[in-house]
Amino acid sequence: MTPKVTGQTVCDERARAVVARLDAAERVAAGALPSDDPLDPNRRFRTEATRPELLAQPDVVRRNWAANEAALAETAARIRRHDPDRVLLVGAGDSLAVMTAARLALESMLGVPCEPMQSLELAFYYAHDVTPRSLVVALSSSGETTRTVQALLVAQAAGAMTLALTNKPHSTLAAESTTTLLVDATRVGWPTQSSTAPLALLLRLAGLVGVARGVPTAAALLAELETVPELMADTLERADAVIAEQAAAERAGRMFLFAGAGPNHASAVVGAAKVKECTPDHAVAVQLEEFHHYNSQKAGEPLWLLVPSGRATARGVDTVHEAHRLGGHVYAVTTDGESAYDGISRDVLHLPAVTEALSPLMYFLPAQLVGYHLAAQKFASAESPESARSAEPADGTGRD
Repeated sequence: MTPKVTGQTVCDERARAVVARLDAAERVAAGALPSDDPLDPNRRFRTEATRPELLAQPDVVRRNWAANEAALAETAARIRRHDPDRVLLVGAGDSLAVMTAARLALESMLGVPCEPMQSLELAFYYAHDVTPRSLVVALSSSGETTRTVQALLVAQAAGAMTLALTNKPHSTLAAESTTTLLVDATRVGWPTQSSTAPLALLLRLAGLVGVARGVPTAAALLAELETVPELMADTLERADAVIAEQAAAERAGRMFLFAGAGPNHASAVVGAAKVKECTPDHAVAVQLEEFHHYNSQKAGEPLWLLVPSGRATARGVDTVHEAHRLGGHVYAVTTDGESAYDGISRDVLHLPAVTEALSPLMYFLPAQLVGYHLAAQKFASAESPESARSAEPADGTGRD
């Protein structure tokens, strides 16, 4: 019997039992999260485990492509046969950021609207948008995120094609989905590989569907994508020491901002997430245009601006000037050869040039490094309070 769908949930006894079980497990897991104690050993363990996982991401991307070669081809063929009229990309936290990062490539290759949507939003409010012509893609590393599973159940009940991406082959998400891509990523530390690996799979899937549909630019997209792991390795080599120095300058801060546009709004979201996970402090991701519609930054606060060279550059320059007006300062991350931020940003990190739809695979990396290096500085400061006080500006507002 097909479950009845309402605007809030799937009204089927088995589905309700699945959701109740996952809700209970999530409440237990929440109790085991690290505290905001500046020397919390659990948070420190996870933060220290993050670095080797973060640095291994280029190889992890290659490994996932190889392991999923047949599954990607089969999934692309299924999507082509299904011929969706709309794609909903659901997740929560970093998983939702991955969906935002993949949107531009997916839309250009599938030729239909591809909308990132928070899992709860689909499960509770927008079930009426799902039809048998829809494709719903759900990402959860654990495969046990309650609202993501619930969103997928809503999609299944509406007769949509569903695609799950998860690290866990025996998870609830994998069991409930009609199609699954398995992600091979370690997550002893805070999530890094479990974001870039599924993003790389979605970008490759986009290219394969594009080839099947005869999209003229699809073959070039796939060819360029093959070069990106090497560019990721180059990015990590360039960024690591630079971000470490920036973090040392900002270690006394308590609020950290990130901004980006298009697919790299997702990079800003990832940067803010890593700061909130790795440190006891707060961080916010602001969409590039939205930064200009409020007093988004306060005096002394740092902003990491993640804007590849291209259509958003002029607005990125406006953002630097607005940050200065508000008493803040900016660290820019942009493309090799881009000089727009020179002389107006506190520091500029240049990354290799790549098509903007693929760029989040690289821009995620410095965003992740900010969280890691800030945490390393803050652990050191907590162990040596005198050193931390000597690093803080006398007016407490930061430099500039």
